[in-house]
Amino acid sequence: MMAIPEETPDQTRVEQAVRTLLAWMGEDPQRKALRDTPGRVARALAELASGYGEDPAALLSAGLAEAPERQLVVVRDITFHSLCEHHLLPFFGWAAIAYLPDGRLAGLSKLARVVDAHARRLQVQERLTEEVATTLERGLRPRGLAVALTAEHLCMSMRGAARPGHRTVTVATRGELASDPASRESALRLMAASRP
Repeated sequence: MMAIPEETPDQTRVEQAVRTLLAWMGEDPQRKALRDTPGRVARALAELASGYGEDPAALLSAGLAEAPERQLVVVRDITFHSLCEHHLLPFFGWAAIAYLPDGRLAGLSKLARVVDAHARRLQVQERLTEEVATTLERGLRPRGLAVALTAEHLCMSMRGAARPGHRTVTVATRGELASDPASRESALRLMAASRP
């Protein structure tokens, strides 16, 4: 997890930085349509980075239940959005999670909250996938686990290679869903069933 500097700029300093950025782009920050933009940008960034103030492990543990079930649990189409740490541009898509319980079940909404808590930080998709998997592995202690993220990255769609519509898929597996090829294939097929 990235450490936040001890002297975090207040909203006034963030708004001034946005005014500087607007002027650098060739805009007039005092233009009527832009006067409120610095405040809006500061509030939007605070929301998009709200994961720094959340503990994903605590979110998960609040929804754990002891249960004897041992059948595969799959939750898919968990939408998420994040900011690429390289360009501060969004990437967004959906997550799918599959796990083989070993006496513990997670509240389904808690799985989505874990994804959000990790995604609402500056990220790269590969690390985001691993962080979600690690949090779930430690909290659930399942026999097997798979996390798959599919996302479009605006840093590739809007600039550089300029290839809109592409999707990047990252997968992290643990336990039986890593070591048993047939179980892994079955879980990944279920995780991808509803998306193109």
